[in-house]
Amino acid sequence: MGIARWLNRTVGFFVFALLDIADFLLCYTYKTLDYFLESERKPCYCSSPPEAQAKTEKIIVSERGGYSKVVSLTRSKIHFDEISDTLYSRGPSLLTRLSKLVRSVKCFNYKGLIMRGNVVESCDHHESKKKISKRKKRLMTLNSTVVEKSSTAPRWSDCHCSFCTSWLTSSNRDSLFVKVQQPKDNKKARDNVVFIHGFVSSSAFWTETLFPNFSDSAKSNYRFIAVDLLGYGRSPKPNDSLYTLREHLEMIEKSVISQFKLKTFHIVAHSLGCILALALAVKHPGAIKSLTLLAPPYYKVPKGVQPAQYVMREVARKEVWPPMQFGASVLSWYEHLGRTIGLVLIKNHHLIEFVTRLLTLNRMRTYLIEGFLCHTHNGSFHTLHNIIFGSGAKLESYLDHVRDHVDCDVAIFHGGKDELIPVECSYSVKSKVPRATVHVIPDKDHITIVVGRQKDFARELELIWQRSQST
Repeated sequence: MGIARWLNRTVGFFVFALLDIADFLLCYTYKTLDYFLESERKPCYCSSPPEAQAKTEKIIVSERGGYSKVVSLTRSKIHFDEISDTLYSRGPSLLTRLSKLVRSVKCFNYKGLIMRGNVVESCDHHESKKKISKRKKRLMTLNSTVVEKSSTAPRWSDCHCSFCTSWLTSSNRDSLFVKVQQPKDNKKARDNVVFIHGFVSSSAFWTETLFPNFSDSAKSNYRFIAVDLLGYGRSPKPNDSLYTLREHLEMIEKSVISQFKLKTFHIVAHSLGCILALALAVKHPGAIKSLTLLAPPYYKVPKGVQPAQYVMREVARKEVWPPMQFGASVLSWYEHLGRTIGLVLIKNHHLIEFVTRLLTLNRMRTYLIEGFLCHTHNGSFHTLHNIIFGSGAKLESYLDHVRDHVDCDVAIFHGGKDELIPVECSYSVKSKVPRATVHVIPDKDHITIVVGRQKDFARELELIWQRSQST
């Protein structure tokens, strides 16, 4: 096992070194293409925050806990959001380390040294002090903030098909797409169940698996509500959004809780959705009747460690095996490679669906492709960093709040062979919320914990809801 781990890391070092170079070259490639196709060189996160601010009129103020406050000045509104610092500081790439080495060599001469009495100050330190002084001149105070974003058309590298852009022609283009299954007489619905999907997924993860397999009794007593999160499926995919936790929550509250006038409801959430489910439980503690979390990405952050950076390195280790881990790492570390994947796969998802059906003689249902490929790179990249990584500093307090102030059953399910989110994450949740029950499903992974065992899981959910009625 030790040799396999060493080999994985060694091969990973060389593979990711090549990916560093590829992403660096793609950065300039996309800036050129954007300029010719959109008449604008849109900034990326390869730039340092001050450089990006100068180009986009954004002012970023770092705070403790792994968050930065970003104020984006536009023609008519001010946007004020929390963003994860992993967007700008994802760790030094190979080229970054080489450039620092070159600078250090250049500094090792009399022109690059500043003598102050008996003190020798390096040019890097001198430059950093100059940058700090410049940054001080740009400080400003805001007395109020407005969070409002306008919908924008897809970029040239995004998919323009009728499915992915259906929100642009919808009469309710500022709300999430919601799939509802309810009794014919809606007044007979005793309870509501809200389903929240995970990263690069959609409501089809629930509607194509669980919805058809609930018992007749459940179908006649519950209203099932599955939502496409902001940036996924048929929901809005605004390009001027940072896809922060606040934005995701507000859209769920507007499109589900307010729209359907929910006073109480159960929540079933998978992976990324677990973070949103816990945040909803904190905001609406009296409304939650039960919490069912599948593969919650909760990592206990050691004291003195930057939370967002720690979670990123746990989720996206630079290793080439297993494949799902490698894919998560590429999407996390490389902004431009991720955009290229979108350009090749997401933009051609209909072709991929057709080829899949052709090769499997139409025996394989392709609803998972809708989740994997029907989104934008901008949405998935920001959601990954701002929600999964950026919430590392908040999840502990969320779980404390659920333990002390949310009176509901908490059930956790995890695949025994989940290669993306380790089973230890679920046990960590239980350590914070002792009343939670953990169910480890042998031989199941991050997806097959539901897909392939949907009938069994539907029965398990019904039992959870029934228990909540008797308590």
